[in-house]
This record gives sequence, C-alpha cells and structure tokens, in this order.
Amino acid sequence: MPASSALKGLCAAALMVPLAAAAHANGKDPLPRVDPASVGLSPERLARIVPAFKSEIEKGRIPGVVVAIARRGKLAYFEAIGEIDPATKAPMTTDALFSLASMTKPMVSVGIMILHEEGKLFLNDPVGMYLPQLKDMKVVEVTTDANGKQTIGTRAAKRQPTIQDLLRHTSGLTYGGRGSTPVHKLWPAGSGSAVLQFTGPEFLETIGKLPLLHDPGTVWDYSLSTDVLGLVIEAITGKPLSAFLSERIWGPLGMTDTSFALADDKKGRYARAFPNDPLTGKPQTVLHAGSKPIKFECGGACAVATAGDYIRFSQMLLNGGVLDGKRVLGKKTVEYMTANHLGPQIANNVALTDPSREGYGFGLGFAVRMTSGVAGVSGTEGDYNWGGAYGTFFWNDPKEQLTVVFMSQGPGAIRTYYRKFVNTLVLQALVE
Repeated sequence: MPASSALKGLCAAALMVPLAAAAHANGKDPLPRVDPASVGLSPERLARIVPAFKSEIEKGRIPGVVVAIARRGKLAYFEAIGEIDPATKAPMTTDALFSLASMTKPMVSVGIMILHEEGKLFLNDPVGMYLPQLKDMKVVEVTTDANGKQTIGTRAAKRQPTIQDLLRHTSGLTYGGRGSTPVHKLWPAGSGSAVLQFTGPEFLETIGKLPLLHDPGTVWDYSLSTDVLGLVIEAITGKPLSAFLSERIWGPLGMTDTSFALADDKKGRYARAFPNDPLTGKPQTVLHAGSKPIKFECGGACAVATAGDYIRFSQMLLNGGVLDGKRVLGKKTVEYMTANHLGPQIANNVALTDPSREGYGFGLGFAVRMTSGVAGVSGTEGDYNWGGAYGTFFWNDPKEQLTVVFMSQGPGAIRTYYRKFVNTLVLQALVE
C-alpha cells in the first residue's frame, strides 16, 4: 500500500476515538497536583498542547502520547492524547507503559553513581577491573592498499576505557548501526539486537574481541557503553540489574510500573507503534515489547515505564537526589552528573544524535546544555535531557525548576520532530 494511502487510513481511524484522557487511569497522580498558574504556567497556553497533538494524530503521524509537566516539585499538567494501540483504537491513558529504549540509560547511570558513592568503584577505574573480558581492548587501525582494499588491524589503546568513559560515551565502543565503516560492521547494531542474540557473558566475550573505534577519552560516540555499565553493576553487586535498580531506585521512588519485563497483567496498558513508519511507509517494530524474550537486561535500552514513574525519577534528580524524603543520590553527585564532561580534548559529536542538540555537551548519562543559544530548541544553560529511539524523551531545567516527560511509541526519524514539538509547546506556556 502506498504511504499516502496508509496515512489516509490512519487519519480516519484516529478521528474515531477520544483524543484526550485527563485523569490518571489508576486514579493516582505521580506528584502533588496544582493549578498550573500557581507555579508560573499559563493554563491558556498549556491548553494548546492537546489540539496541537490532536492535529498530528489526525494526520496519522503518531498514534498517541502522554505529556507530564512538573514545576517547583508539583504536577502542573498530565495528559494522555490519542490511541494506546492503533490496532484496537483504544484511547491512550496516563498509566500507559512505553518501551523506554535509551531513556533506560539515565537510570542505569544513577545506579553506577550509587555504587560510586558507596566506594565500590571509582570513575577512573578501567572497566576491565570489573569485567575481565574487556581488560585489554585494542583500537582499530585501517590500512588501504594500492588497489583500494581496506584491511582492519589493531594497535594498543593509549589507555583502557574507564567507568567515566562509559558514562559519558567516550569509551571507544560504538553501535554498529550508527555508521558504515568496516569497524561498525563488526559491532552489534544496537542494544535491542544484542539482547536478542547474546547472554550477558556472550555479549562481553564478543565485544571484548572487537576493535575500539577511537582511543578512549578522545571522541564522544554514542554506543553500547551503558549496556556494559549494567553488567558492571551486576558484577559488583552479584544481583541482576533489575533487582539492584528495584532495590535502590525504583522501589524507593515508588516506580511500581518500571521493569525489564512486561507482566501479563500489564500488557493491556502497553502502548504500541504504527505497523509502518508514517514518514516512509516501511514496516517498523519496537523490539522486545513484552513478546520477545531478552537474554540479558540491557542497561542501554531495555526498560519499560510509565510517564508517571519517569517523572518521579526526573523530579528526584531535579531535587538534588531526593524525593518524598527518600534520598537516592547526594546533592553534589547530581551536580557532578549534570555538568558537562566533554573537555577540550574530546571531540563533541553529541549533535549527531539530534541536530537540535547543537551547543550541548554531555554529562554522566545526559546531554547538558552549555549555552542558552546555539541549540535548535529553546532552553536554559544547564538544562539536561535524553530520549529513546522509540519516541520517549525527558528534560530537566534546574534554573526553571521544570521537569518534562514525553512518552510516545514512534520509533522512526519522526521522534526528533516531536522532541522539538513538545519543547516548544511546554516552554511557550512558561510565563513566570
């Protein structure tokens, strides 16, 4: 079916269902709710969000979304718009579950920093101290003969990747799917494909034999680094990654719907993507969405959560590591994590993940804004964010005391459009 015909069909279907659900389906708000005006957000301007997304849904560009906004520690906006499942036409709900993809990474990064605070690791420790399979990694050396034939060799790395390198994506590891060089072709395409193919030990044995794309500490390159961090947590604690995160983050913060496995009684709340990419018409899938068993709990991409759960996590960070009297991290640790860790010796390629991130550096798990200008979206120096390949996104603005969580299941290139879309709609409503 041509993409244009598919879009027309999706438009018609979208018009047949309710487009907004104002109340949290389980009757419980994730944070204390207030009148938006009391925290400096215009109710009239916030009211633009639903019709703006309604228009996108009617065009068949996205099935449905959940938008959560908190300011000064209070929930000012929490809306579900569109459909939770294009196949059934069931309306979206605020307690819908989403595959987080790379929005898993900030939670695992916090897990690593918990161990750091307890003295169980230092950030400049070589990764091989904890994972011997990665003890002596080499760096690629590609030579080209007179006939243009390339040969991949290796050389000793100037130094081994550290825990800090993994946290800030300067490890030299890569995603095979993010490039076309001979080295990229050797690496797993992404976290999703890796967990369907390898157990944790198999994954480490495989990548430990692969050449690094760069010397550690020299180039920012988005990668499988956080998947390795999840295995570091397991090696140090002797626990599955989910058990540790449940004990130290999800449980204390009341994130009852966050996990690496979609329980049978929750599958009805799982948000699903269009079967075909609305931009290209090509088939698209969201991996391991409760139906495909994963062989290890990947720290880089495998978690499932609700917007309500995630805004509790993000509010904890905005509060300096504490929420409702439950302290997860120390204040200075959060400050350190959300500072830019890309010094002048490191090539900053953060904008290659999303052109609107021009002017951003990277902290320990998040992109960090270095100036109010430059970037392709509005914001404040010091705000930080990250998103997922399936359409999820969050950002915190410490100066404005603002946290925003956006959930959708739109895995194609359109996801970068909606990051800008929600950014604009939220910040235009900020009036004091």
